[in-house]
Amino acid sequence: MSPSRPLAWVAPGDALPAPDLALAEPNGLLAAGADLSAERLLEAYRRGIFPWYAPGQPVLWWSPDPRMVLYLDEFRQHRSLRKTIRGMRAQGTWAVTLNRDFAAVVRCCRAPRAQQPGTWITDEIAAAYLELHHHGLAHSVELWHGTGARALLAGGLYGVSIGQMFYGESMFARVADASKVALAALVETLRGEGFRMLDCQQNTRHLASLGARVIPRAQFLGEIAGLIDRPGPNWSASHIDLPVS
Repeated sequence: MSPSRPLAWVAPGDALPAPDLALAEPNGLLAAGADLSAERLLEAYRRGIFPWYAPGQPVLWWSPDPRMVLYLDEFRQHRSLRKTIRGMRAQGTWAVTLNRDFAAVVRCCRAPRAQQPGTWITDEIAAAYLELHHHGLAHSVELWHGTGARALLAGGLYGVSIGQMFYGESMFARVADASKVALAALVETLRGEGFRMLDCQQNTRHLASLGARVIPRAQFLGEIAGLIDRPGPNWSASHIDLPVS
């Protein structure tokens, strides 16, 4: 698609454009609008589209081609990560939880980082995903250090789950490898629930090092179409723990 095509403006009540209408440059930019409701987000994820925009911009909707995904059976634990996990297990002061503090994970993900003073997780984004969480569609993984009320949130991630498809959104780490440990724990849990793929959205070296790879958008859309309508897990009963190293 030519980058000169006028960007579609999506008003409340309008459907998002077809993903194959997205621009080639910037890769995947599909539409703009102002609606960030739970219903709009659910429509977007079911169609392989996600929001990503900076403060002061309208809501921008994306569906890049190719798409970065992690097939769960291709997840790689490097030697250093396995060593970290073994150390955490031996110490006995680390724990992984599911949906224990979704709001705190989002706050930590939006905090400024080294060489990245800003954040794409605006107040509106944070509120929208918290609403999705209250609808049982957005979930967090937390890695804690310490016990009881004095436990500290060391790392985690959050994303959206529809049927048997999980869409990763953001992760953070306050100690080395914390986000990787949280991801490894999520991968084990998703495998146990019959999932096969996790959407990573963006192509990064960090994700590639863990086994993620790019696939054509058409392939991605075809695969999620068969996954989102499968029965999803009972997240309140799902088990998560420190991953096996």
